[in-house]
Amino acid sequence: MAVVAQLARHFAPVVDSIYPPRCPSCGAAVAAQAGLCSDCWSTLEVPELAEVAGHAVPVYAATYYNETSRKLVLAYKHGGRIALSGLLARLIAARLPEPVAGRAPPLLVPVPLHRWRLWSRGFNQAALLARALERNDKGEAAVAALVRFRRTPNLGGLGREARERMLTGAIRLGPGAVARIRGRDVVLVDDVLTSGATSRACLAAISAAAPSSIAVACFARVEEDRKRPHP
Repeated sequence: MAVVAQLARHFAPVVDSIYPPRCPSCGAAVAAQAGLCSDCWSTLEVPELAEVAGHAVPVYAATYYNETSRKLVLAYKHGGRIALSGLLARLIAARLPEPVAGRAPPLLVPVPLHRWRLWSRGFNQAALLARALERNDKGEAAVAALVRFRRTPNLGGLGREARERMLTGAIRLGPGAVARIRGRDVVLVDDVLTSGATSRACLAAISAAAPSSIAVACFARVEEDRKRPHP
């Protein structure tokens, strides 16, 4: 990884000369690739850390889901801007607690995609975030810990009960996951947390492996009462 980072720094001026850095949200010129302009930075809404305590399972969200974070998610997940995984992960990492000294690092478990969705998209955005969080020393990526065995339709626009029905039995532990998860702290990683139906399905599967603790980390969290645009 050190060699890759060194090469990236070496060729950065060449890349910048061919593809001038632009804000992935509004397109304005910025100083570095995958960076936001000051105006877009100012529009990101960051939840108070105290809000984490209000959930049965701690949820560490980098931002609320608003117009700016929506543009970043769309560029990342549907626009193929996978280089944004570094920026989004850094923002998530800033919300996560430091690993406990003398304790095994948390397992960073991404929300899985069905193999057909993975094939059509070309990448799992949550898995890229988990690996980027690992590079930020926030834990150990376990990208195969969960498997989506059953293909589900796009859940966007569905209510909570409909989402729950669609996900029943769809997500299970992957091979060897029980032994790896048992007694470990686990952080479920995703790009956007909406109704929580997918997260609950993942957490139910993880809980069956008897982890020491579970938390959820995401880039953007949708709050229904804040009237955010739908992902």
